[in-house]
Amino acid sequence: MSEFDSLIEKLIEQKPELTREIIEEQIKLKKEKIGAGYLTDQGALFLIASDYGVTLSGPLKVEMSLKDLYAGAKEISLETRVLNLSPAKQFSRKDGSPFYLRTMTVYDDANSTASVKLWDEKANLPGIENLKPGDLIKIIKAYVKSDLDGSPTINIGSGSNVETTDSASDIPTIDTITKDVSELEEGQKDLVVLGEIDGIISGMEFTNSRGIPGKALRMRLKGKDGSGMRVVLWGKDESSIPNMISQSAKVRLLGVKVKSGNQGLEIHGNDATIIEIEGGKEAEPVIARILSMSSTENGRTMILAVDNKRNLYNISDSSNSTSICVEGDVIECMPSKAYGNSITLDENSFVRKLENDENIPSLSQIRTKINDVKVDGNYCIEAIILKVPERREVQTKTGESIALSEMFVEDDTGQIWVKGWRNQARLIDKCELGEIVSITGLNAKAGLEGRIEMFLTAFSKITKKN
Repeated sequence: MSEFDSLIEKLIEQKPELTREIIEEQIKLKKEKIGAGYLTDQGALFLIASDYGVTLSGPLKVEMSLKDLYAGAKEISLETRVLNLSPAKQFSRKDGSPFYLRTMTVYDDANSTASVKLWDEKANLPGIENLKPGDLIKIIKAYVKSDLDGSPTINIGSGSNVETTDSASDIPTIDTITKDVSELEEGQKDLVVLGEIDGIISGMEFTNSRGIPGKALRMRLKGKDGSGMRVVLWGKDESSIPNMISQSAKVRLLGVKVKSGNQGLEIHGNDATIIEIEGGKEAEPVIARILSMSSTENGRTMILAVDNKRNLYNISDSSNSTSICVEGDVIECMPSKAYGNSITLDENSFVRKLENDENIPSLSQIRTKINDVKVDGNYCIEAIILKVPERREVQTKTGESIALSEMFVEDDTGQIWVKGWRNQARLIDKCELGEIVSITGLNAKAGLEGRIEMFLTAFSKITKKN
């Protein structure tokens, strides 16, 4: 009799109301819930037994693989590679005493990963902060508990240890398990993702439902097939990335997951996610023509500009250094930060006006006809409004109610919906039926039934022509 069959018999002995057929069906459901790639039949059996209040004891495996993990396992040892590592954090116990916790994600093949928690003094083991993605390590005498989602989590306590090793291993390297953005599917987690910067990179600050302030880094990546995906890295800010990042720079994110957002699939990471971006610390000067300028409520000037290669730039000026400029001017600026096509000007930046350069296109030269608009592109258009702009409130998945305004426009090649969320909704509200408008800084996205829709951005401006 196999060890698996023996364990099933032990469970039935203690829970006679169960049959092998019932147990096998529950194993199937448990693996579907957690993910077959993360759990073996035997591991699922241990979780099911725990659900019934039964403790199964099997022979101790000195060396295990991640697929063999199950809640309740003790003194396990395994060889694995590091995927990512979070900073150590200090928390308080119920009695007020402090403790430290650091999390690490490890893998031993492309589909098997696990979370590792290092407690108290183990969170600050000598050399632990020097671990890099792909490093081969041995986890010694750890114990396994169920995480909140039911998946087994490795715990490193006082009797456990983590050691680096230089031994030969069949565990694939980080490069081997890296996936392109175009290959991602909903529900995947603990991924290494590769893509190109597509548009702006920005930071945001927020307060969560418990009143705790937080931060996040947002960007958009595109894959080999040109398809783009929004990225939100919770707990990260601009200190995690270089000051100078070129347009279409390669980006690799280690330790992210894929989930459904308001506008399709999104890549989400956390403070343990490692960001690798092509770039440098020193910014380089940018020469471009100002296509449109607008001001925000906090006094920041938002500028859309274009260079001689027809690259569009979103310039955010918080220092008023562009007050000497008007739309149509050619400027040279030394930004404090440049992320792809997103440029930040502050008190440390330099801006000057240049003589007109005919090699840099004007707004009329870079306008796109509606029929030529492609998904994920950034555009400027000129069109006539065919329907009275409408506003409605949209409920998000989190329960937040946000404004959405939309209008239907056309030029001599086609028709399209132009939409604006939140503050951008106000720009559309000011428009009227029959007006001819020039709109800058639009982003094209796939809409319902395969239609393309255009959305205003923070750098958009609507100018009435008639």
